[in-house]
Amino acid sequence: MNLVNRTLEIDSETDERLREMARERGQDVAAVLAEAVALLDSVVDLAGPDIGEDRRRYDDFRQTRLAVPLDDVKAWVASWGSEDELPRPQPRKIG
Repeated sequence: MNLVNRTLEIDSETDERLREMARERGQDVAAVLAEAVALLDSVVDLAGPDIGEDRRRYDDFRQTRLAVPLDDVKAWVASWGSEDELPRPQPRKIG
């Protein structure tokens, strides 16, 4: 692995959390940062958001007023794995 020295300016809370995570894992801060970057890269599309798709979905909502309220989703997710698992919530008119 090719190592590069880099100076970062971070707030004290972030610094403390990085040090704590490194201690918990028995790693140095650089290893924790490398893992965090790899995780971020695996879950976030850094190429940019699909604004066109977001706009289309929002326009569709404005026309139909159909949506799944967050509380319905929370209740559904909370029921997963239980004997009383809820069915997937369906969109309904809101607002």
